[in-house]
Amino acid sequence: MSNVKQKNEIRESQIRELLNKVERRNFGKYLKRVKINKARAFENQIVEFDFPVTALIGTNGGGKTTILGASAIAYKNIKPRVFFPKSSIGDNSMSNWSMTYELIDKEKNPTQVISRTAKFKNSRWDRNDVLDRNVLHFGIMRTVPASERTEFQRLGRANYKFKGQPSSLEEEVKTQVEKILGKDVSLFQRATIDNKQTFYIGGNSKASYSEFHFGAGESSIIRMVSEIEAAEKNTLVLIEEIENGLHPVAVKRMVEYLIDVASRKSIQTIFTTHSEDALSPLPDRAIWSAIDGHARQGHISIASLRAITGRIDERAAIFVEDHFAKMWVEALLRYTVPEKFDEIGVYLVSGDSKALQIHTAHRQNPAVNEKLLSICVLDGDSPQEENWDSGVFKLPGNMPESEVFDYVRKNISTLAMRLAVGMHLPTKDDALVAMVVEEVGRTNRDPHVIFSQIGGKCRLIPTDTVASAFISLWIHENTTHVNRFKQFINSIMTSADEI
Repeated sequence: MSNVKQKNEIRESQIRELLNKVERRNFGKYLKRVKINKARAFENQIVEFDFPVTALIGTNGGGKTTILGASAIAYKNIKPRVFFPKSSIGDNSMSNWSMTYELIDKEKNPTQVISRTAKFKNSRWDRNDVLDRNVLHFGIMRTVPASERTEFQRLGRANYKFKGQPSSLEEEVKTQVEKILGKDVSLFQRATIDNKQTFYIGGNSKASYSEFHFGAGESSIIRMVSEIEAAEKNTLVLIEEIENGLHPVAVKRMVEYLIDVASRKSIQTIFTTHSEDALSPLPDRAIWSAIDGHARQGHISIASLRAITGRIDERAAIFVEDHFAKMWVEALLRYTVPEKFDEIGVYLVSGDSKALQIHTAHRQNPAVNEKLLSICVLDGDSPQEENWDSGVFKLPGNMPESEVFDYVRKNISTLAMRLAVGMHLPTKDDALVAMVVEEVGRTNRDPHVIFSQIGGKCRLIPTDTVASAFISLWIHENTTHVNRFKQFINSIMTSADEI
């Protein structure tokens, strides 16, 4: 699989500006925090909205929609029954459900965060002095094809006569839809049916066609963008399964649009997703995972979520802190225990405390631990202790990128030719590679981007290709550290076999 990623259209400076805007509470209306005291599988779980576009990820039934619903009912115009309907059969546990909120509303209080609660008691929801805010909710039904929607069935009848006049889409709507879908919609129109239902007409210079012949994703994008662009500033947008009906590239572009509209209109968005593409434009603080009633902040890949819940085919799962650590550990496994490589998956979970927390919870959960052996490999600079008996190993050195880079740089006079080959360059470029390594070593301030910098200076070599070349050299030259990792893996796998 290629590791070349499509470039994000959102600038890092724009991400920083929005993070700072939330931190300064510079929104007219904003949902800052929700604490789910009790609801479904959640108990005393806090979700902080540090970025105005928040992704909720998790396995089916993990609790994404619970967090989305808890966020929605902070405001008056979303009825709790939309997300939390009560059945007369089987819903007795709802009697003690409650949520607590921290909200920004400059009209109500220009300087202070406002606290509110929502409680389910006496068979009804009680929301104390609930605040007003415009909320747009786009549920799963938005992707039902127009031809299957009952409100449009009459348009297909031969005797139906449309009395209105279609109108063009607004220029901003056309611009934004074109950016998301990557197609010309300059001739698209909308028709209002009986002053309440909107029906779209597509077309180009050759032909026109009704929404009956749109793709489900195409229709939903036009509808969502039209409503968001028409919405007032500081609106809250809620989207269920944002990727439904969309190509992966369109999913990513839709999230980029939401970031853009947060900048332009101070609009806050919370969406659920199973798509890795939806996460790529977002900072880690904008991503929350819902796993069996626990909410965790930070990027966790969809594959990692499956490992956390034991829904993978491997015999063991290794949880690591970041992408480089994942590459390093996978390379170590291939080199030291190739016969076990297909039995072990490596999953990044963003941060040492989170990796250890997930690993510990994994080992304490019999339902998961019986199916899948959990291992935690931490960076050398982690304050957490190594403990082989508990399945915890620490990589050598401090920051992984620095450990690998510094070793190769120190020995670059003898390793330059092999490094050039590893980077897919001809051997005659060894002098260029040595020069770039020394230059980057002197000027680099952030080891996390050091391999990207080297790749950029060496004929635009992809970052992962550069990192893999450095890791390979490190592994071949550091037998003591490599053998220690091999002993750890073998001891863990052998212990599991003996149980």
